[in-house]
Amino acid sequence: MYKPYLTKPIYVITPLLFNKLQIVRQKFPYFLGISAPIRQKDTHSPSVKTSKKERETVPINPDAAGSVGEPKEFSWTSDDSLLYSLGVGAGVTDPTGFELNFTTENSNEIEQKSLPTQVVVMGGGQTPGFGDFNPVFLLHAEQHITLHETLPASGTGIATARVGEIYDKEKAALVYLENDVTDLDGNPMWSTKSGLFLGGEGGWGGDRGPSNPWELPERPADDVVSYTTRTDQALLYRLNGDRNPLHSDPTFASAAGFEKPILHGLCTYGFTGRALLHAVCDSDTDRFGGMGGRFKSPVVPGEELSVHIWENEDSILFQTRVNDRVVFDNGVMTLR
Repeated sequence: MYKPYLTKPIYVITPLLFNKLQIVRQKFPYFLGISAPIRQKDTHSPSVKTSKKERETVPINPDAAGSVGEPKEFSWTSDDSLLYSLGVGAGVTDPTGFELNFTTENSNEIEQKSLPTQVVVMGGGQTPGFGDFNPVFLLHAEQHITLHETLPASGTGIATARVGEIYDKEKAALVYLENDVTDLDGNPMWSTKSGLFLGGEGGWGGDRGPSNPWELPERPADDVVSYTTRTDQALLYRLNGDRNPLHSDPTFASAAGFEKPILHGLCTYGFTGRALLHAVCDSDTDRFGGMGGRFKSPVVPGEELSVHIWENEDSILFQTRVNDRVVFDNGVMTLR
């Protein structure tokens, strides 16, 4: 059974929270549903849950699958790459050691490099619309990246976004958004694929989608890499562009059902990618081909992430945990 990684959606939107959601949607459409309008719920209603009738008034459009947006040129700088690396913990355990090529641009005889997972914060193309829905029930369920070449520390690319598969999960819809980036000559640089779980938007009788064949190996992990996140990790990571107040504003986080702001899922993703790069690729970014999987549960800044890695003859599998709690699941890594 498919389960999204968050279990406490927001049901009641106060005027303050509504205004903040509007700001988040305008600044970060990739997080809160592209061009979807936000519906303000009547806070005087005795019912806290969104009614079935209300949910049915904002259906997504399954026919939007395959739609392609206009290409968009963008650039990133050396400073962008440094900030991202720091945002996912690079240099914390050894500030002047093995990750200096990710955290500095002018160290003696050290060439600056970018972490492969940095592609998740760059090059968002103009994603076509795929219907209207309540973004309060939107969960970032999956993330996959493919590196067609080594990511430079700075550069310019052209991003083309498209709506991928749209699956009917009965009580929800699963929508995939894809983004392909090329250089100015049209050579592929990287591709990303995000899975969005839209609560209350299923039930139109569409394809449920394929089952995931991923299985946790029975043997202990071949390698386990652990990193402790900083208590202010989300405040640092948000400087990469995702200013969603769920990760910084206690009031907003409380309204979403959390005791305190949680870490960005893509920050957990970046920590996981760092672990895979060092453990599997011997820190060689030229060998890193891609990674993907499902968000399982949220992380609180300050918690320790442990990435469990299994290297098989034909696959590299991984799972990220906080103690015994799985936070990123069904992980698969590819090499180049």
